[in-house]
Amino acid sequence: MIARARLIGVVAFLLSGATGLISSTQTWLLVLLSDGAAEPLAVPGASAVVLLAPLSLTALALGAAVSIVGRVLRPVFGVLGAALGVVLMILTAPVVFGPPLSAVATEVSAVTGIRGQNAIDELVEGISTTAWPALTLVAAVILAAGGLWVVMTAHRWPEGGRRYRAGRGDRARHGEPLDAIDSWDDLSRGEDPTT
Repeated sequence: MIARARLIGVVAFLLSGATGLISSTQTWLLVLLSDGAAEPLAVPGASAVVLLAPLSLTALALGAAVSIVGRVLRPVFGVLGAALGVVLMILTAPVVFGPPLSAVATEVSAVTGIRGQNAIDELVEGISTTAWPALTLVAAVILAAGGLWVVMTAHRWPEGGRRYRAGRGDRARHGEPLDAIDSWDDLSRGEDPTT
Protein backbone atom coordinates (compact mmCIF):
# COMPACT_ATOMS: atom_id res chain seq x y z
CA MET A 1 0.00 0.00 0.00
CA ILE A 2 2.80 2.44 0.85
CA ALA A 3 4.39 1.77 -2.53
CA ARG A 4 1.22 3.14 -4.12
CA ALA A 5 0.70 5.98 -1.64
CA ARG A 6 2.62 8.48 -3.76
CA LEU A 7 0.68 7.44 -6.86
CA ILE A 8 -2.66 7.86 -5.07
CA GLY A 9 -1.75 11.36 -3.87
CA VAL A 10 -0.41 12.49 -7.23
CA VAL A 11 -3.41 11.09 -9.13
CA ALA A 12 -5.83 12.80 -6.72
CA PHE A 13 -4.13 16.16 -7.33
CA LEU A 14 -3.88 15.74 -11.10
CA LEU A 15 -7.40 14.36 -11.55
CA SER A 16 -8.95 17.13 -9.46
CA GLY A 17 -6.94 19.86 -11.17
CA ALA A 18 -7.77 18.56 -14.64
CA THR A 19 -11.46 18.23 -13.79
CA GLY A 20 -11.58 21.77 -12.45
CA LEU A 21 -9.74 23.16 -15.46
CA ILE A 22 -12.01 21.38 -17.95
CA SER A 23 -15.06 22.36 -15.91
CA SER A 24 -14.10 26.03 -16.01
CA THR A 25 -14.75 26.04 -19.77
CA GLN A 26 -18.07 24.19 -19.59
CA THR A 27 -21.58 25.55 -19.04
CA TRP A 28 -22.44 25.56 -15.34
CA LEU A 29 -25.61 27.63 -15.24
CA LEU A 30 -28.47 28.35 -17.59
CA VAL A 31 -30.14 31.71 -16.94
CA LEU A 32 -33.68 32.41 -18.11
CA LEU A 33 -34.10 36.14 -18.72
CA SER A 34 -37.34 38.09 -18.78
CA ASP A 35 -36.28 40.06 -21.87
CA GLY A 36 -37.95 37.54 -24.18
CA ALA A 37 -34.79 35.71 -25.27
CA ALA A 38 -35.61 32.40 -26.95
CA GLU A 39 -32.74 30.51 -25.36
CA PRO A 40 -31.35 30.67 -21.83
CA LEU A 41 -28.03 32.38 -21.27
CA ALA A 42 -25.20 29.87 -20.71
CA VAL A 43 -22.77 30.77 -17.93
CA PRO A 44 -19.41 28.93 -17.96
CA GLY A 45 -17.67 27.75 -14.81
CA ALA A 46 -14.97 30.41 -15.07
CA SER A 47 -17.66 33.10 -14.79
CA ALA A 48 -19.62 31.39 -12.04
CA VAL A 49 -16.49 30.83 -9.93
CA VAL A 50 -13.80 33.25 -11.06
CA LEU A 51 -10.96 31.48 -9.21
CA LEU A 52 -11.80 28.03 -10.59
CA ALA A 53 -9.22 27.95 -13.41
CA PRO A 54 -6.29 29.43 -11.43
CA LEU A 55 -6.89 27.14 -8.45
CA SER A 56 -7.22 24.12 -10.75
CA LEU A 57 -3.94 24.99 -12.45
CA THR A 58 -2.35 25.25 -9.02
CA ALA A 59 -3.65 21.78 -8.15
CA LEU A 60 -2.12 20.41 -11.35
CA ALA A 61 1.21 22.04 -10.53
CA LEU A 62 1.11 20.65 -6.98
CA GLY A 63 0.39 17.19 -8.36
CA ALA A 64 3.43 17.36 -10.59
CA ALA A 65 5.60 18.82 -7.84
CA VAL A 66 4.58 16.40 -5.08
CA SER A 67 5.71 13.53 -7.29
CA ILE A 68 9.34 14.75 -7.26
CA VAL A 69 9.89 16.82 -4.09
CA GLY A 70 11.81 15.54 -1.12
CA ARG A 71 10.58 14.32 2.23
CA VAL A 72 10.49 17.78 3.83
CA LEU A 73 8.26 19.48 1.24
CA ARG A 74 5.77 16.65 0.70
CA PRO A 75 3.66 17.41 3.79
CA VAL A 76 3.77 21.13 2.96
CA PHE A 77 2.42 20.44 -0.52
CA GLY A 78 -0.16 18.09 0.99
CA VAL A 79 -1.42 20.87 3.25
CA LEU A 80 -1.54 23.25 0.28
CA GLY A 81 -3.52 20.70 -1.73
CA ALA A 82 -5.98 20.15 1.11
CA ALA A 83 -6.40 23.91 1.50
CA LEU A 84 -7.02 24.30 -2.24
CA GLY A 85 -9.66 21.59 -2.04
CA VAL A 86 -11.42 23.29 0.86
CA VAL A 87 -11.38 26.67 -0.92
CA LEU A 88 -12.80 25.10 -4.07
CA MET A 89 -15.52 23.40 -2.01
CA ILE A 90 -16.44 26.70 -0.37
CA LEU A 91 -16.61 28.46 -3.74
CA THR A 92 -18.45 25.68 -5.58
CA ALA A 93 -21.00 24.50 -2.99
CA PRO A 94 -23.25 27.59 -3.20
CA VAL A 95 -23.51 27.16 -6.98
CA VAL A 96 -24.45 23.49 -6.57
CA PHE A 97 -27.02 23.91 -3.80
CA GLY A 98 -28.68 27.14 -4.93
CA PRO A 99 -26.96 29.32 -7.47
CA PRO A 100 -26.61 32.88 -6.19
CA LEU A 101 -27.34 35.80 -8.46
CA SER A 102 -23.72 36.91 -8.10
CA ALA A 103 -22.63 33.79 -10.04
CA VAL A 104 -24.46 34.97 -13.16
CA ALA A 105 -24.35 38.76 -12.76
CA THR A 106 -21.19 39.27 -14.83
CA GLU A 107 -22.50 37.27 -17.79
CA VAL A 108 -25.94 38.90 -17.64
CA SER A 109 -24.33 42.34 -17.57
CA ALA A 110 -22.05 41.47 -20.48
CA VAL A 111 -24.94 40.26 -22.64
CA THR A 112 -27.62 42.79 -21.72
CA GLY A 113 -25.56 45.83 -20.74
CA ILE A 114 -27.63 46.13 -17.56
CA ARG A 115 -25.71 46.69 -14.35
CA GLY A 116 -26.68 46.82 -10.72
CA GLN A 117 -27.87 44.07 -8.41
CA ASN A 118 -31.52 45.14 -8.34
CA ALA A 119 -31.80 45.55 -12.12
CA ILE A 120 -30.22 42.15 -12.75
CA ASP A 121 -32.44 40.58 -10.11
CA GLU A 122 -35.53 41.86 -11.96
CA LEU A 123 -34.19 40.64 -15.31
CA VAL A 124 -33.39 37.06 -14.18
CA GLU A 125 -36.44 34.80 -14.07
CA GLY A 126 -34.67 31.57 -13.20
CA ILE A 127 -31.32 29.84 -12.89
CA SER A 128 -30.75 26.13 -13.47
CA THR A 129 -27.53 24.18 -13.03
CA THR A 130 -25.85 21.56 -15.17
CA ALA A 131 -23.86 18.59 -13.83
CA TRP A 132 -20.52 20.43 -14.00
CA PRO A 133 -20.75 22.26 -10.65
CA ALA A 134 -21.52 19.00 -8.83
CA LEU A 135 -18.67 17.23 -10.63
CA THR A 136 -16.32 20.06 -9.66
CA LEU A 137 -17.47 19.85 -6.06
CA VAL A 138 -16.66 16.13 -6.03
CA ALA A 139 -13.24 16.91 -7.55
CA ALA A 140 -12.65 19.49 -4.79
CA VAL A 141 -13.47 16.89 -2.15
CA ILE A 142 -11.03 14.46 -3.82
CA LEU A 143 -8.38 17.20 -3.86
CA ALA A 144 -8.83 17.90 -0.15
CA ALA A 145 -8.76 14.17 0.65
CA GLY A 146 -5.68 13.72 -1.56
CA GLY A 147 -3.93 16.53 0.28
CA LEU A 148 -4.68 14.92 3.64
CA TRP A 149 -3.52 11.57 2.25
CA VAL A 150 -0.20 13.12 1.23
CA VAL A 151 0.23 14.68 4.68
CA MET A 152 -0.48 11.37 6.44
CA THR A 153 1.62 9.10 4.21
CA ALA A 154 4.42 11.25 2.75
CA HIS A 155 6.93 10.40 5.47
CA ARG A 156 6.72 6.71 4.48
CA TRP A 157 7.13 7.17 0.73
CA PRO A 158 10.26 5.71 -0.78
CA GLU A 159 12.91 8.19 -1.72
CA GLY A 160 13.48 9.14 -5.35
CA GLY A 161 16.01 7.24 -7.42
CA ARG A 162 19.74 7.58 -6.91
CA ARG A 163 20.06 9.60 -10.05
CA TYR A 164 18.25 12.54 -8.40
CA ARG A 165 20.58 12.73 -5.42
CA ALA A 166 23.77 14.78 -5.30
CA GLY A 167 27.08 13.16 -4.52
CA ARG A 168 26.56 9.83 -6.24
CA GLY A 169 30.03 10.07 -7.81
CA ASP A 170 31.47 9.35 -4.38
CA ARG A 171 30.18 5.77 -4.47
CA ALA A 172 33.35 4.37 -6.01
CA ARG A 173 35.52 6.17 -3.48
CA HIS A 174 33.51 4.59 -0.65
CA GLY A 175 33.85 1.10 -2.05
CA GLU A 176 30.26 0.85 -3.29
CA PRO A 177 29.74 -0.81 -6.67
CA LEU A 178 29.09 1.37 -9.69
CA ASP A 179 26.35 0.72 -12.17
CA ALA A 180 25.65 2.10 -15.66
CA ILE A 181 23.91 5.21 -14.32
CA ASP A 182 26.87 6.10 -12.14
CA SER A 183 29.25 5.62 -15.05
CA TRP A 184 27.21 7.84 -17.34
CA ASP A 185 26.97 10.48 -14.62
CA ASP A 186 30.74 10.40 -14.21
CA LEU A 187 31.16 10.87 -17.96
CA SER A 188 28.69 13.78 -17.91
CA ARG A 189 30.81 15.50 -15.29
CA GLY A 190 33.92 14.95 -17.42
CA GLU A 191 35.37 12.26 -15.16
CA ASP A 192 36.72 8.91 -16.32
CA PRO A 193 34.64 6.17 -14.64
CA THR A 194 37.33 3.56 -15.31
CA THR A 195 39.92 5.20 -13.04
